[in-house]
Amino acid sequence: MPDTAAPATLAPDVVLRAVTESVADPGPLLPYAARHDPLVALRRGDGMVGLGEALRLEYSGAARLTDAAHEWRQVSGRAVVDDPVRHPGTGLVAFGTFAFADDSSAVSVLVVPELVIGRHDGTYWVTRISAESVASEPVSAPLARPLGERPRATLSASSLSRDAFMQVVSEALSRIRGGELEKVVIARDATAHVPADSDRRALVDELSTAYPDCLSFAVDGLFGASPETLVNVHAREASARVLAGSTARGANAIDDAAAAARLATSTKDLDEHAFAVQSVLRALRPHARAVTASELPFTLKLPNLWHLATDVAIELGEHSSALDLIAALHPTAAVAGSPTDVALSLIAELEPFDRGRYAGPVGWIDQDGDGEWVIALRCATVDADGLLTAHAGAGIVADSDPEAELAETRMKFRPIADALR
Repeated sequence: MPDTAAPATLAPDVVLRAVTESVADPGPLLPYAARHDPLVALRRGDGMVGLGEALRLEYSGAARLTDAAHEWRQVSGRAVVDDPVRHPGTGLVAFGTFAFADDSSAVSVLVVPELVIGRHDGTYWVTRISAESVASEPVSAPLARPLGERPRATLSASSLSRDAFMQVVSEALSRIRGGELEKVVIARDATAHVPADSDRRALVDELSTAYPDCLSFAVDGLFGASPETLVNVHAREASARVLAGSTARGANAIDDAAAAARLATSTKDLDEHAFAVQSVLRALRPHARAVTASELPFTLKLPNLWHLATDVAIELGEHSSALDLIAALHPTAAVAGSPTDVALSLIAELEPFDRGRYAGPVGWIDQDGDGEWVIALRCATVDADGLLTAHAGAGIVADSDPEAELAETRMKFRPIADALR
């Protein structure tokens, strides 16, 4: 099968058909993905890769997420699905990535692959999706292709120099201390060039190996490994993980424990985290029968830093899907600020670039409305010419320090920078 396929143009009433069959262990999934435009959602080897495009749906503007939720409900409601496997990711699925801002020039998409190869808890499957009757012969996976050499490059500051970023943070601090808002997340961008024909799967592989507990993803030119689950939905139950507040890992065990303890007792980071948690709880309540969260955050250890984290459990309302939830949640205070509208206005004023899909939702959804969506963090986009653009942000509150926030962005660039080494 070729690396890419022209997206199908379907009339609104065309029915998609999806057939899933169990298969023997295909081995690692990433080698089955397309070299230049992979579709990937993997965590610790479990997940899916997709090939081709049976259907591509595009959205923009302020209603992009609610439009996607509505249209996916129509598409999946008409679909004919033969799925005896019944695991997360089987049957009809779409991979998606959405722009952060309402006025972004980046297109938000849902992509239904022609072929999906998946693994979950020791079960393996292949799904073929088409707009025509599915052939009666058994569904089989394509041949795996070895990953190519990882492209090497160096990230360089783009729109904001380090000094310029600290000036922007100082301006944000003056607005916060002046009472305009409580928190704002300020990002900066960095770029590099990779060969246009390089194997993008190798970058995803590097990230999934280095950050196995994160969701490693690749959708429509965006790739990364995000630690922050926006929402995970299965069988009317949902969960979310809120991350806000972070610090660098220590150089040894004693320093590392001390760093975690400082984070867990930091008034600045605890306040930032509380803003983020309350933002999530307020957004979810209209879509849930019940929402619960722990009273105190825990420290989450990643290879390069510690995060303050809170897990949220949700019992869904009758008609809510994963896309409905992310429409309600995005943007959270963890990537925008508080109050949200004021923070978004200040981001648009102070950041001299379009975030594109950075800090937007990325993930997958199935015909039942279940799926897993994360916030697009520790990520980058690669265009057709090989221009790679990464972003990293820091949450600014009243007692933030510009130099410390700059250091935080350097830590958050590390996953992409290390993947390019």
